[in-house]
Amino acid sequence: MKKLIQGWPRAFLLIAAVLWFGLYKTLEPLSHILVDALPLEAGSHTYDALQFFLYDTPKVLLLLAGVVMVMGMINSYFTPERTRALLAGRHEGVGNVLAALLGIVTPFCSCSAVPLFIGFVQAGVPLGVTFSFLISAPMVNEIALTLLFALFGWKIAALYLGLGLAIAILSGYIIGRLKMEAHLEDWVRNMPAVSATLEGDTLTLAERIHAGFASVREIVGKVWPYVLAGIALGAAIHGYVPQDFMASLMGKDAPWWSVPASVLIGVPMYTNAAGIIPIVEALLAKGASLGTVLAFMMSVIALSLPEMVILRKVLKLRLIAVFVGVVASGIILVGYIFNAVV
Repeated sequence: MKKLIQGWPRAFLLIAAVLWFGLYKTLEPLSHILVDALPLEAGSHTYDALQFFLYDTPKVLLLLAGVVMVMGMINSYFTPERTRALLAGRHEGVGNVLAALLGIVTPFCSCSAVPLFIGFVQAGVPLGVTFSFLISAPMVNEIALTLLFALFGWKIAALYLGLGLAIAILSGYIIGRLKMEAHLEDWVRNMPAVSATLEGDTLTLAERIHAGFASVREIVGKVWPYVLAGIALGAAIHGYVPQDFMASLMGKDAPWWSVPASVLIGVPMYTNAAGIIPIVEALLAKGASLGTVLAFMMSVIALSLPEMVILRKVLKLRLIAVFVGVVASGIILVGYIFNAVV
């Protein structure tokens, strides 16, 4: 396959896309065939849960592999050095917007928080601009947007994009205005400044395809257990949780505290967009309101407890508390707004 990619990269991409699309279209009828072959009563709780699992598992993994492949090729243009160079010297406001937009197309997640934060500080990126990027990169990433588009349509994907960018931009701007550089750990503030450059090697299309495959091996190889866990939980909700019960907890007529409660529940969870979206799918199908579910999803991705532990290496507790408080307030506000208007 390596020789085929190097010799005919465009033809390889076309054939791969056709095969991917053909396989994707067979998943739903195949899941029904498999479940119908089992001694289960159609429409029973177990039947519905198993069909959901057998359909969503290959669907999400196939979508994930396709998205990561394409974005792996695109991300070959956005090395950490180039990202730092694009943000270095940017003033607050414009810098926050640019940082949030770059977060969508750059391959960084919460596990990259510490080295990225250090690199940004050394390159002279303002603190608020850095936070806009660190909020946007895990929350408004290409995987979340593509899966939301594939599962729920462009309107919900566009709403999530707009809300996520707004939270990243405004939260970073507020943190920047608070002038909390003194609450960086001393060893971070005392690091020598370094310059970042936009220069980089020019890759061929074949090399970018190889970079895409490398991203699939790395990212899908890491997240598939979370995908399976998320789909299993989503299948259980889909098949066994009564619709009236879920609507009473997270529906439009749920108590006022349902939105902040969903954020509090989401923070301790450790998963990613690929793992949480099947749960979101099941919650919405059971009558949960869009705003409450989006608030839950955003809190899981943007405010995970493991990320806070990682950031503790470079931030003092007061700055972490401000970061969590500002972002959580934005997420809760988003939940209330969408529950009121959607």
